[in-house]
Amino acid sequence: MNEENASKKQKKIHVGKECAYLAVFVALLIAAQLCFSAVAGVELVTVLFAGYAFVFGKGRGMLAAAAFSLLRQLVFGFFPQVLVLYLLYYNAFAFLFGALGEGLEEPLKRLWLIVLFACLSTLFFSVLDIVINSLWYAYSWGAIKVYALASLPVAVTQTVCAAVSVGVLFSPLYKVFGLAKKWIS
Repeated sequence: MNEENASKKQKKIHVGKECAYLAVFVALLIAAQLCFSAVAGVELVTVLFAGYAFVFGKGRGMLAAAAFSLLRQLVFGFFPQVLVLYLLYYNAFAFLFGALGEGLEEPLKRLWLIVLFACLSTLFFSVLDIVINSLWYAYSWGAIKVYALASLPVAVTQTVCAAVSVGVLFSPLYKVFGLAKKWIS
């Protein structure tokens, strides 16, 4: 009976650690987005999410994506189309980078591939934003073109920012998240 109680206590501690890491990570994402929200196109959420999902896997990454998407609505205001965009995009992003983490051997030697996927994902975010907003607001073809053209400078800036931030920060974040994962286990 004592072994059973000890096992239950260990599981509770493990779940507690998991929840604490998730909460801290989501808070870090919100803080990063708050810090750079005034500067269009500059963001660090991509590199943070890429490193986290890469190390912690698809499941934890997608859980963080859902928590971040919902909490972001409380911080920045509720916009249904933004919630849809974030839930779709960040869950797909977490799945992609979680899968890369499972399948990519010696990731730091293949950093160029991680940077490439981050840049392509960032461009996909912009396209998805255009599609969702166009459908949500029932834009005409002319309005869609104008919205897409207006989104282009921000999309380019975000892609360049993703390339630089992932290229520079992915390696240290990979190591930090790796240490954190060992502590949870």
